[in-house]
Amino acid sequence: MKKIYIYKAFERFWHWMQAALIIILIITGFEIHSSFEFFGYENAVNYHSSSAVIFIILIIFSIFWHFATGEWKQYIPTTKNLKEQIEYYLIGIFKNAQHPVEKHELSKLNPLQRLTYLGLKLLIFPVMVGSGLLYLYYRYPQQGGIHILDIGGLKVVALLHTASAFLLVAFLIAHLYLITTGQTITSNLKAMITGWEEK
Repeated sequence: MKKIYIYKAFERFWHWMQAALIIILIITGFEIHSSFEFFGYENAVNYHSSSAVIFIILIIFSIFWHFATGEWKQYIPTTKNLKEQIEYYLIGIFKNAQHPVEKHELSKLNPLQRLTYLGLKLLIFPVMVGSGLLYLYYRYPQQGGIHILDIGGLKVVALLHTASAFLLVAFLIAHLYLITTGQTITSNLKAMITGWEEK
């Protein structure tokens, strides 16, 4: 097997920092919603808010990095091999079929990954961050609600924030499963730790 260098140092740092923050946000978010008690409500709110601010800073740095390095091109959607990729995930993967898309430094993502990550970056993250900022800076004693958005309180904001959180949880579960589908059960994980992918 040969090895190719796929993931640069910043990509790996950004990936693991983002993963840690998302897990903290999920845990504290569920606690804020009274799903369980671990940190205590007040601590959960503080940890959630602090993690959200760090997450936003990380997003800003990653946007700058993606545009400065040209890595944003990795997320351009394509229909080439899309049908084959869907068939691979639905059937081929269980029959030890050959992966339809070869990964290399200039094309790290298969067609489904491109669509999924683009959706995260352009839809789920903006909705989550935007609704989270409204939560964070909403003036609770204010009469008449948030006039600019023509809403009388946080109900709509809460629904958007929670819905995007559940989509993120679904993504995380699928992501954890799919990292086990490389050459070996740990090869994708090792690649995101070392940067080197075995071919």
